[in-house]
Amino acid sequence: MKLFETHAHLDLPDFDSDRESLINKCFNSGIEYIINVSYNKDTALSSLQLAKKHLHIFATVGFHPHDAQEFDAEIVKKHAREKKVLAIGEIGLDFFRNLSPYPVQREVFANQAHLAVEYDLPVVVHDRQAHQECYNILKQEKVKEAVFHCFSGDIVFAQQVLDAGWMMSFTGSITYNNSHLDDVVRLVPMDRFMIETDCPY
Repeated sequence: MKLFETHAHLDLPDFDSDRESLINKCFNSGIEYIINVSYNKDTALSSLQLAKKHLHIFATVGFHPHDAQEFDAEIVKKHAREKKVLAIGEIGLDFFRNLSPYPVQREVFANQAHLAVEYDLPVVVHDRQAHQECYNILKQEKVKEAVFHCFSGDIVFAQQVLDAGWMMSFTGSITYNNSHLDDVVRLVPMDRFMIETDCPY
C-alpha cells in the first residue's frame, strides 16, 4: 500500500537532530509523498526549502489563525507561484485558544481563501470550534477545493463539508476507543478521506 502523509511539520526545530534520518525512515516505510505544512512567515520559507531539497516532499504557504496578526499577503503570493507549493494553508479560525482577535482571524482567513482561488490552489483548513464560520467563509470566497485538517466536527457538519465538495483529514486519534468521530469516519467516502500525523503535534 502506498501512503501519503498529508500534513506534517518536519521543518520545525523538534526535528533538527534527526530530520534527514526521519525522512529516510518515512520513505523506506512505504510513505510515497509528504506535504509539509507552513503556518507563518518563517515556516513558509523553511517548508519550501525542505520541499526543494526532497523530490517527494511538497510545501504549503499560509498564516495560521494564531499568527493572523503577522499576515503578509505578499509572502503568500510569492510562494503560491512556486512549483513545489501545492496549497494555501494552514489557514482558518481558532476560537478555542483565541491567540488572535476574532475579527482579525476572520479577515485574514477570508483574504487567504481569496488568494487560493486567485492562484487556483486548494486550502488546508485549521478549524477549532469554528466549524460553521470556516464553512461560511470558504463558501463566501467560492473555494472549490479544501481539506479540513484534523477534522473535529460532528456528522452533520461532515455532511455539509462533503456536500460542498471538500475533503476531511484525520489523525491517529480516530483509533481511540472513545473517539467521537466513529460515525464521521464511516460517512466519509475514500476519495474524500485523508490521513495525517500533524507531527510533531
